Amino acid sequence: MKLLLIHADYIEYEPKKKTKIAEPFEGKGERVEEALVVFTAVEKGDNDRVVDKAVKEIADVARKVKAERIVIYPYAHLSSNLADADTGVRILKLLAEKLSKDFEVHRAPFGWYKSFKISCKGHPLSELSRDIKTEEVEEEVTEALKAEEKVKSYWYILTPEKELVEIDRFDFTGYENLKKFANYEIVKRRAVDKIPPHVELMRRLQIADYEPASDSGHLRYYPKGRLIKSLLEEFVTLKCIEYGAMEVETPIMFDREHPTLRRYLERFPARQYILKGDKREFFLRFAACFGQFLIVHDSVITYRDLPMRIYELTRYSFRKEQRGELVGLRRLRAFTMPDMHTIVKDMEQAKEEFFKQYKLAVEVLREIGLNPEDYEVAIRVTRDFYEENREFVHSLVDILKKPILVEMWDQRFFYFVLKFEFNFVDALDKASALSTVQIDVENAERYGISYVNENGEKKRPLILHCSVSGAIERCMYALLEKAHMQAEKGILPMLPVWLSPTQVRVIPVSERFLDMAIEVAEKLKSMRIRVDVDDRDETLAKKVREASREWVPYIAVIGEEEVKGGFLTVTIRAESTLKEQKKVRMTVDELAERIRKECEGKPFKPLPLPMLLSRRPSFR
Repeated sequence: MKLLLIHADYIEYEPKKKTKIAEPFEGKGERVEEALVVFTAVEKGDNDRVVDKAVKEIADVARKVKAERIVIYPYAHLSSNLADADTGVRILKLLAEKLSKDFEVHRAPFGWYKSFKISCKGHPLSELSRDIKTEEVEEEVTEALKAEEKVKSYWYILTPEKELVEIDRFDFTGYENLKKFANYEIVKRRAVDKIPPHVELMRRLQIADYEPASDSGHLRYYPKGRLIKSLLEEFVTLKCIEYGAMEVETPIMFDREHPTLRRYLERFPARQYILKGDKREFFLRFAACFGQFLIVHDSVITYRDLPMRIYELTRYSFRKEQRGELVGLRRLRAFTMPDMHTIVKDMEQAKEEFFKQYKLAVEVLREIGLNPEDYEVAIRVTRDFYEENREFVHSLVDILKKPILVEMWDQRFFYFVLKFEFNFVDALDKASALSTVQIDVENAERYGISYVNENGEKKRPLILHCSVSGAIERCMYALLEKAHMQAEKGILPMLPVWLSPTQVRVIPVSERFLDMAIEVAEKLKSMRIRVDVDDRDETLAKKVREASREWVPYIAVIGEEEVKGGFLTVTIRAESTLKEQKKVRMTVDELAERIRKECEGKPFKPLPLPMLLSRRPSFR
């Protein structure tokens, strides 16, 4: 049983819609003042003994915070190992019954979609979590995950003036997004209470959706989504290869009992998928480290080869993230990760590469469509490394010239001594890591990786882990969330032109101009433009309106005037507003040249759907 206990000024909830497993309920919900709210997930294996333990824990907290009222609130998001509905209801009723002997107990209905408001008191005991188990129920958790829960963090802001300021002394005025990010990191509440805007957008734009026949956190991608995803995959891969990485490919599963891999598993804070073979157990990779390090172990490397970079686009990597954290494209159990590892001879070379890869990540995100103002920077570092390399760590602020959140540890709990992340803060104030680089001081030894130095001696290198963009799906999430937040400010939402599934939509004003519209489209297609034609029997206004709802960057109208004048009337989305459309006259060649310049240096793929809208299926 998983519990999240919130000491609240009040909780107010209202059942909205029942699910197939909902228990009977009549009423409109309630508001309970001055209560200990116990968000509860009943798990497989929970029994009466678990209830007794939970009663003891809840009562103990209630007495400490002097709460006389308790609200039992079913909350499935706390666990990925839920009991069946009948067991869940029985356990929750028993929990409420036993607590009611000493407290005033309220219980929210099981199996209903509910809206709720809660005001947390904010004192040290106002937010607590408990994991109640029977003696027989134990979850296998890596040493790194245990360390992550125990680690004591010291939080600072590194200012553009290179001053390290304790976080409670920093003035966040003008840095509201950084404040949201810092609060999210310090509280570490990853569960999602509300569906983020990008989920509705990915569905409405027919990009992706949940796959109900698979495990949670696995998506299906429709033609438009696959186009966007594949363009991002190709672009990031090319950037890494241009940087000097050698592309490899490795298996998606490995022997769980392999001695080296097993030790590394314990040092990585991730939950794994486990597969049973005929005689062995395997785990699905959650990064490319395993395969790449085994390749490097078997390689002959000299000092002349360093820095040596290898790269793989893992489609897919797998992490069994907790169910309450899974949502849309933001956090998945199967994801596509561009993974580059750099072998370096010493710490000086490591710092040089770290700095270069930091700048590379800025460049990659900018070209994807995410600018420095769209994300916040975090540096995570051991105190020893910081003290020995203070000038280097401070120099990182020069690249973007904006304050950086610093998390510092007295001890090294993980395999790295320094790490940076670029974190996107979405419309719900949740932060998600994009680009990252880490300096790894353990795995060369663990994997037996060595190089031959100038004197012919074998030496252990250091390793940099780098993802210049973060997971491809998370880039898509960030672009959609950014578009939503722009729309909230009155800016027309859109994707970068190079990622737009349809770059130009040609709309004839009537059927009489359809052949001309198709001729224009064919010419644009031959010039490597993704173009379609709205040949449906609809009004011109409706066609233009629907193209706008699909975020088409260029809408080209053809009618009598355009045919006579030899031009197109083009609505340019990037220069339009909610109140006024920017319309210009341009030739087909001028339009193609404009798009070519906007997409210069980016990969191209053809239109992923039939050119004529009348022949196009709907995936919603």
